[in-house]
Amino acid sequence: MSTTHRTAPGASRPLAPELDGRVALVTGAARGIGAAVVRALVAQGAHVLATDLEPAGVEKLAAEHPGQVTARPLDVADAAAVEALLAESDRLLGPLDIAANVAGILRISEVTELSDADWAATFAVNTNGVFHVSRAAARRMSERGSGSIVTVASNAAGIPRTGMAAYAASKAAAVMFTKCLGLEVAGRGVRCNTVSPGSTLTDMQRACWGPGADDEAAAARRVVEGDLATYRTGIPLGRIADPADVAEAVVFLASDRARHITLHDLYVDGGAALRA
Repeated sequence: MSTTHRTAPGASRPLAPELDGRVALVTGAARGIGAAVVRALVAQGAHVLATDLEPAGVEKLAAEHPGQVTARPLDVADAAAVEALLAESDRLLGPLDIAANVAGILRISEVTELSDADWAATFAVNTNGVFHVSRAAARRMSERGSGSIVTVASNAAGIPRTGMAAYAASKAAAVMFTKCLGLEVAGRGVRCNTVSPGSTLTDMQRACWGPGADDEAAAARRVVEGDLATYRTGIPLGRIADPADVAEAVVFLASDRARHITLHDLYVDGGAALRA
């Protein structure tokens, strides 16, 4: 992704990228949507603290973007680790301007077969992790009177999905938490929004197809067409999202172009949810 420069009216020299000089935190950054968010933020000039449980993935991003990406391992389910990393970020990189909650896990199971461990693990990352990061970020942003927190949720938070009760419930909780936080900190200049993707071409999506899935194109086509047996609509726009599609929405909500947008849930699902 190339860096986008703006040119001032009547001027021949381009302006700096819109996030030039800003510091952003991205969780779940090792791959998929998280990695795409890091690249999109870097393209707009931000310095990104890329975090994940998988150090190799974020270290690769740091190598790709020397001087613009700092890689750190992080378990978002560990509140103390989150606080320690944010404190380190303040010292090394300066005040945090943007926090993007992307870390998430999926445990597929019907409710009657769902284990306590899978339920707890799903909420530990998808809900508690959002709480830990957002709380730490909001404290710092509120003190300065500015900042943007964007949580990547899911369209499954708004419509029932078979086999995805834990995931959908955890994402629904994350959406409402982010809205409530946004209401509390709006008067302090901090905006809080969510982006809710539908089917996106990531490792998580491929895992849903199972080890016995045939070629990727055929599996993707079935998602686009929908499945009446599982009460799942297709995708009206006729394609599965690319991680970059979701990342662009995150960057928009984090930017000054969205300066009057807060408590918003932006669906990026090609119309799959019929905005139910």
